[in-house]
This record gives sequence, C-alpha cells and structure tokens, in this order.
Amino acid sequence: MSLEAWLVYLIAAVGLSLSPGPNGLLALTHGVLYGARATVATVIGGTLGFAVLIGLSLFGIGALLQANPGALSALRWLGGAYLVWLGLQLWNAPPPGRPSDAQSLDMSSVGSRFRQGLLTALTNPKALLFFAAFLPQFIDPTAALPAQFVMMAGTFVAIEFATEMLIAALAHRLRPWLEHSGHLFNRSCALIFIAIGVALPLK
Repeated sequence: MSLEAWLVYLIAAVGLSLSPGPNGLLALTHGVLYGARATVATVIGGTLGFAVLIGLSLFGIGALLQANPGALSALRWLGGAYLVWLGLQLWNAPPPGRPSDAQSLDMSSVGSRFRQGLLTALTNPKALLFFAAFLPQFIDPTAALPAQFVMMAGTFVAIEFATEMLIAALAHRLRPWLEHSGHLFNRSCALIFIAIGVALPLK
C-alpha cells in the first residue's frame, strides 16, 4: 500500500471508529461500570474481533455472505439476538458502583468483559459488509495479501483501541452522577442495545 493510499485509509478508519456503534456503546457502558483500566479487556476483545472481520473480508468471506442471503440473514439474527441479550443483562444490572480492587482484578470478570467485546464485534454483520466493500479499494494485487492484512488490520485496531479507551475514560468521569441515577443510565443503554439488536435482522 502506498503512503497516499494509507493516509486515505487512515482518515476513513478514524471516521468509522468515531461513528456510533455497538462496540463504542459497550466501551461507554463498561467505562462507567468498571472504570477505564478494567475496560481494557472489553476493548481488546472488540479490536480483536474487528481484526478477524478484516481478515475474513480480505480473504473473500464478505463476498460469500453478500452472495448468500441465507448466511447473511443468519448472521444478522445471531448478532441481533446477542445484542438483545446484552441489553436484558444490563436492564437488570445494579446501579454503577465503585468496584473493589479484588473485583477489578477478578480473572472471570476480565474474561467476561473480553468475550462481550469480542462477540459484539464478531456478530456485527454491518461491520463485515462494510469491510468487504471498503477494503478492496486499497488492496494492491501485486503485493502479498498477508502483509496488506497486517497493515490494514494494525492501523484500524490501533485507531479503534484509542477511540474506545477515550470513550471509556470520559464515561468514568460520570460515575458520581450515575451513583444517583444509575438505574436510569443502565436502562437507557439497555434500550439502545435492544433497539440495535431488534433492528439488525430487519435491515
């Protein structure tokens, strides 16, 4: 990839990362609930999921899904169901409170947050279709595909990680207010997750 093409890709990747989406909302929610440091696991899971989607897109899986309405429909319903499940979990969650050091370092909680970030990214069919349509514009057919994957995935992952961590850090500053209005926050975010989950399969 030439420097000029990479700069265009960089700008587009920044725009995509800044646009609202399920993983940004998850980073916001976890940033408030657990703090920015504990949300690193969520963000790592999400960015790993995006790297997998970029790889699938580059190697032609995105084109296969576009040509197979049944597979695309199944992926949409799977992603929608998972987001609705996340919303229901958040609806019933207690108000945000300050977690203890032991809670922050609990490995099962870290694993759970990592899986939520990973699955939220992997079950987002719009991200897969976007990458499948967008990435080919920057592929150099004369260059090795694995090297281009490293460049494209590495650039996007770095930008997405920084964006989601910024969201989590800013969200955590809202904790004093949320200690008094936590149920409202939880249920507002839950409704957004559920609305996205319901809308995904209908698109």
